[in-house]
Amino acid sequence: MRAVVYSESGSSDVLRVVERPLPEPAAGEVRVRLARAGVNPTDWKARSGVSAALAYAEVTPGQDGAGLVDAVGDGVDGLAVGDRVWLMLAQRGRAYGTAAEYVVVPADRATKLPEGASFDLGASLGVPALTAHRALTSGAGNDRLGPGTMTGQIVVVHGGAGAVGNAAIQLAVWSGATVIATVSSPEKGALASAAGAHRVVNYRDTDATAAIGEIAPDGVDLIVEVAPAVNAGLDREVIRERGTIAVYANNGGDELTLPVRATYSKNVRYQFILLYGIGDDLLAAAAEDVTNAVAHGALQVGDERGLPLHHFALDDTAGAHEAVESGTVGKVLIDLD
Repeated sequence: MRAVVYSESGSSDVLRVVERPLPEPAAGEVRVRLARAGVNPTDWKARSGVSAALAYAEVTPGQDGAGLVDAVGDGVDGLAVGDRVWLMLAQRGRAYGTAAEYVVVPADRATKLPEGASFDLGASLGVPALTAHRALTSGAGNDRLGPGTMTGQIVVVHGGAGAVGNAAIQLAVWSGATVIATVSSPEKGALASAAGAHRVVNYRDTDATAAIGEIAPDGVDLIVEVAPAVNAGLDREVIRERGTIAVYANNGGDELTLPVRATYSKNVRYQFILLYGIGDDLLAAAAEDVTNAVAHGALQVGDERGLPLHHFALDDTAGAHEAVESGTVGKVLIDLD
């Protein structure tokens, strides 16, 4: 098979395309012939050494993907050769991920893709949709997502045109929440509105604190936060008492400073989220809910409601990494079929 690998940390130049033996699934594992692989910020951050030191002599990047099961190890129930699946955390704790023609993963990291859902959508789920799910279920009483589970709640999604933000908007709207999205441009605002956001606030030309306060004078129940250091003051002003601020990234600064009394006087809960460290029970619940959302047409990419798609060949995986690192708006995919 053909695969992308790197053996040292660095820029995208360290990525190279090689031939490697076809991997065989062990007990409890499946092998997937990939049609698409998704590229996320964690991929380039790991490759560059920003987020972690090189853990293996050789690494194939990629946590997300979609394709066909083509081999099944002993003891696997519920998956069979020929099943269409989407993958999550394919490279967590392993050297080889989805930037390859085939990948072997534990069976619980492969989920059947609903009928009619494209491989483009399947490869776009993984990290963004699961992170969004965890953020949305961090609030009081929000154990699962689905129709009616968030009815009556008001959610702010910062970065509504990002991959996680876009998924959070769609999942929250499907679950019955009222969603306010913040964005930095009219073009991004259009994407957030298309995803279903009920109100969009462009923080570059509007006082976001005042705008959100007008929409939700009693405060919002939950904030999906991509830039906690930058937005700390805004978040503290607009969150209601006993509300939750779910933080999944640190765009715009690594230091979060909070005035203690002003923060604890609202009984505010901060929930920090790193997808790679959450429990298997939470991942399983998220995969089930996300798949249900896909089956009901509530989660989309590349159509009139979803983010635009950017396709790259396996030979140009470096270009795919560069696109994500540069902040390209939309979902970056590697085509493998």
